[in-house]
Amino acid sequence: MIRFLSIPVLALGLAGAAPAQDAAPYAGQDTRAIAGLSEERTEGLRTGAGLGYARAAELNGWPGPLHVLELTDELSLDARTRDAVEAIRQDMLAVVRPLGEALIAAEADLDALFSGEKALSPDDVTRATARIGAVEGDLRAAHLAAHLHTAPLLDRHRTMLYARARGYETDHSGPGHQHGQ
Repeated sequence: MIRFLSIPVLALGLAGAAPAQDAAPYAGQDTRAIAGLSEERTEGLRTGAGLGYARAAELNGWPGPLHVLELTDELSLDARTRDAVEAIRQDMLAVVRPLGEALIAAEADLDALFSGEKALSPDDVTRATARIGAVEGDLRAAHLAAHLHTAPLLDRHRTMLYARARGYETDHSGPGHQHGQ
């Protein structure tokens, strides 16, 4: 009987511990240079990393340039295709790196609004967050466009190999996912 009672008591004890942990989800983040950005995300924005911006394309069978290049051998890419994908990647980086810097600046401006001495209005917040949203939209569009330009360079077989190499359950090589040759 004692053994059976200890299970509910243990469960109640664990359930009671969860809210205490959730009470401080931002603990340790108060020392960030910009409150809304981790150091990793800031670095990713500066270097042009994907950061999930092209997930809609990637998970629906539209390969991205970086991962295609990483899989050059597995995909048996010829030099011409590899060079074309590299050009797409370089063009994308030329767009997304400045946008990443613009997003970092916009997040810093929002942070400054809340950490400043000046009275803050809802309009100030709306303007600052609209700027962040616009930059993020442009950033996402640039990453997605790179996938749009990359996918037609791969035939059905390479698209299937790409999906498998990336660990996707769906190979995206069916008629609805044929982007190239």
